[in-house]
Amino acid sequence: MTLKPELGRYGVWTGGSPTPAQAAEIERLGYGAIWVGGSPAADLAFAEPLLAATSTLSVATGIVNVWSAPAGPVAESFHRIDAAYPGRFLLGVGVGHPEATAEYRSPYEALVDYLDALDAAGVPMERRVLAALGPRVLRLAAERSAGAHPYLTTPEHTAHARELLGPAALLAPEHKVVLSTDVAAARTAGRDAVGFYLRLSNYVNNWRRLGFGDDDVAAPGSDRLIDAVIAHGTPDSVAARLGEHLSAGADHVTIQVLGGWKALLPTLTELAEPLGLR
Repeated sequence: MTLKPELGRYGVWTGGSPTPAQAAEIERLGYGAIWVGGSPAADLAFAEPLLAATSTLSVATGIVNVWSAPAGPVAESFHRIDAAYPGRFLLGVGVGHPEATAEYRSPYEALVDYLDALDAAGVPMERRVLAALGPRVLRLAAERSAGAHPYLTTPEHTAHARELLGPAALLAPEHKVVLSTDVAAARTAGRDAVGFYLRLSNYVNNWRRLGFGDDDVAAPGSDRLIDAVIAHGTPDSVAARLGEHLSAGADHVTIQVLGGWKALLPTLTELAEPLGLR
């Protein structure tokens, strides 16, 4: 049985790598992991500086894209990082979306082939996770990795994912946050973040499976959809929303702070106490 990585209850998702100083502060605040998005290159060169600046923090990719980062070099990078910082690096892998990849073919088959290559290169199942939204890839995540890292979902999706994954697999959903009691301003920030994904079939199809209709997923996104995928309000209310993922079966919730790098540490600082990290 694959062992779940120990990441703590909450982590931080960033679009690109934070600085080592930011990573050290994130660790000090009590967050268990940093997930670096933006389809990082196969050399994974961002990881060592973050790990060197911290002592317990895990670093994960959220995610390496199978179309742009070949499995062989990624496996070499994994072994390099894991040798220097054993057990603190988690390889998140995914297929992205067809609208962004010219050579996109069967995403499921491409993912299986990539996992086969990682197996051949000795990357252990317990140190990798899959970006997964739909049932087929969620099941694959449970069979071929430590678990799943769903993106832009809801606690309802988390509950469904837990049923498909079973109890032994890691479930680490991402959720976006805006600390603002100005509902209109928070929804505007949410729409700025979500608008791109309203054009992507894999996300739209997933929202439809969750019960959102044509009016919800049509640009710029209904209030109902934005409120479901963007937690906004006071620190206490945002923390309560994030906690719904844990109640629904998540092991670890990855928090994406909207508002750019300047908002990252202030937001995480305000959330730390209501999240129970201090």
